[in-house]
Amino acid sequence: MNETNAKPATIAAQALGWIDGETRSIVAPIHTSTTYIRDPDNQYRTGRIYARDNNPTFDQAEAVLTALEGGHASLLFASGMAAATAVFQALAPGDHVLAPKVMYWSLRNWLMNFATHWGLQVEFLDMADPDAVQRAIRPGATKLVWIETPANPLWTITDIAATCAIAHAAGAAVAVDSTVATPVLSRPLALGADIVMHAATKYLNGHSDVIAGTLTTREASPLWARIKTIRAQLGGILGPFEAWLLTRGMRTLFVRVRASCAGAQAIAEHFARHPAIEEVLYPGLPGFAGHAVAQRQMTGGFGGMLSIRVRGGAGDESGERPAIATAAGVALWKRATSLGGVESLIEHRASIEGPGTPAPANLLRLSVGIEDPGDLIADLEQALAKQ
Repeated sequence: MNETNAKPATIAAQALGWIDGETRSIVAPIHTSTTYIRDPDNQYRTGRIYARDNNPTFDQAEAVLTALEGGHASLLFASGMAAATAVFQALAPGDHVLAPKVMYWSLRNWLMNFATHWGLQVEFLDMADPDAVQRAIRPGATKLVWIETPANPLWTITDIAATCAIAHAAGAAVAVDSTVATPVLSRPLALGADIVMHAATKYLNGHSDVIAGTLTTREASPLWARIKTIRAQLGGILGPFEAWLLTRGMRTLFVRVRASCAGAQAIAEHFARHPAIEEVLYPGLPGFAGHAVAQRQMTGGFGGMLSIRVRGGAGDESGERPAIATAAGVALWKRATSLGGVESLIEHRASIEGPGTPAPANLLRLSVGIEDPGDLIADLEQALAKQ
């Protein structure tokens, strides 16, 4: 057995087993040079000319992610937003795009307020309903179907294989934001997707100390070639130190995600019938709308993200005030945005997203870290008891 045919957990832990050729170290060096020497005959036989899109520190992280996703190639970006928007920027004015109503709020805002100004025709729909996708798609005109599953912050599940079949029949590419699922739980390329995107700031890095994004393609294509050109020319690249940290983070990806999944499942089950909770949104609960599809396309767990809706009371049927007060009353959970780190985070999502958010006023988004689940449950219990 070698690193290339090992199981994914081994690939991640050993970062493909790369050894530095100069020092024989098992941890790769950080390359900070911005430029590279030409050969005497004016060639660049190393293939490296300038570090904006060719830093050697990118190589290992991109190779590890490509192996984990079962893809053809990967690219690192300066943020998840830089990665995601590069896909849309590779389209042409007039192209029709389908995107989910429930999705990462910053990207949804960008699609509504910027992408449309460039001439993209963006249509939002219930992506969890394949019939809705079939009705909305325009053969020959729809060039991209964007999926996010599980989708933030309601954790809506989209059937990747079914959606890809519809899109490809109409001549459209499919890109999947798999940030929450990670390669530990889902491999969208194997289900038919063309591109997988990660906000690598979250689970791939896992330590809340790097802003990064990634794209992985199933095969070389004209769309992928345009995306590569966009990264090189617009300069939305990752710094070498951040790329090195991302590689380090991915080495513990499987143990972190598995721990987060186990904790999220325990918390969801505990609060599913809690008198202070109106609803728990988590794909791992049998009563959740997308549970059956999640079982089919996710393996090893249902993710470390869930949302709870705090029950309202007299004078505040919306539940907004008790939800915010619950977040204020925790001790172990950290009141902060983002997700996917080793520490557990809690956030009143509607306050962050503002007008037009799909998040109910009483919704608290929970990112479950790797702490003891019993401690996290007890902390939420005492915060709810104060309401």
